[in-house]
Amino acid sequence: MHEREFRAFVLIAETGRMDVAARKLGYSQPAITYQVKRLEESLGYKLFTRHPTGARLTGDGRMILPSVRAVLLLIDSMRDAQGSRSGEDRDLERSA
Repeated sequence: MHEREFRAFVLIAETGRMDVAARKLGYSQPAITYQVKRLEESLGYKLFTRHPTGARLTGDGRMILPSVRAVLLLIDSMRDAQGSRSGEDRDLERSA
């Protein structure tokens, strides 16, 4: 499982559309479809039901959505902390 798969999953869940998620993430629609397929294979169950007007979360998809959001929040906060830490390191180097 990869961060990009999680981000695609959340955006599709929020928009209900793979094409919109692909556009917002800067991917092609086949790339987004592939990412969702990989995530589904890793988890062992379907996350969306596809239909002509978009994609709807399955029960399993609804169940894991809060956890995936929490993982992405954690990843983002670790990046923010690293960015702050890097700034502190630069400040220490300048004062030395």
